[in-house]
Amino acid sequence: MKKLLLAASVFALTACSTPSEPQLTLTPQPVIAAQPLVQGKALALDSRDLRTAQFIAVVDSGRENVQPLHSTQNLRITLEQALSRQLASQGYTITADSQGTLRLDVLEAMVNVKHSVMSHDLSSKLQLQLVVETPTGKFIKRYSGKSERTGAMSASVEDMELAMNNLINAVLKDIYADQELNKYMQENL
Repeated sequence: MKKLLLAASVFALTACSTPSEPQLTLTPQPVIAAQPLVQGKALALDSRDLRTAQFIAVVDSGRENVQPLHSTQNLRITLEQALSRQLASQGYTITADSQGTLRLDVLEAMVNVKHSVMSHDLSSKLQLQLVVETPTGKFIKRYSGKSERTGAMSASVEDMELAMNNLINAVLKDIYADQELNKYMQENL
């Protein structure tokens, strides 16, 4: 019994000390409006993650050595919270009991990294879809962004985080500045 307890303790300590896979921390910065666009317009906010793979980055070091990296937080929830803060600054009230609904669909979010001996290529893609449903109709629009960068040596986790955060921020700015979306929401909510 003592040997079994000792073996279990050693196994538990070994499991705690093994290095874990690196993860990306995403910190999107929504656009905060200086002046609200609307007053008292209520809408329900929902989101779905429709990606086929749940990791955020893929690092290809060659020789068939491919490593997927995940985010420290749930990407869908992170994007929904950022969009919620952005909409609240525009004057919208986010509430569960509203006749109008805005749904955020995450279609693609990926950082691809290819390492060679002396350099790396970093390619990022993000595609989001907004679906606004009101009693008078439906508005659907996709927002996407791409970025590519080449650097010396290997790409760090911070390089990958910066690439994805910058891409998310750019897409949030596009959503904020979209006149078609803003007009539809102002007229139909």
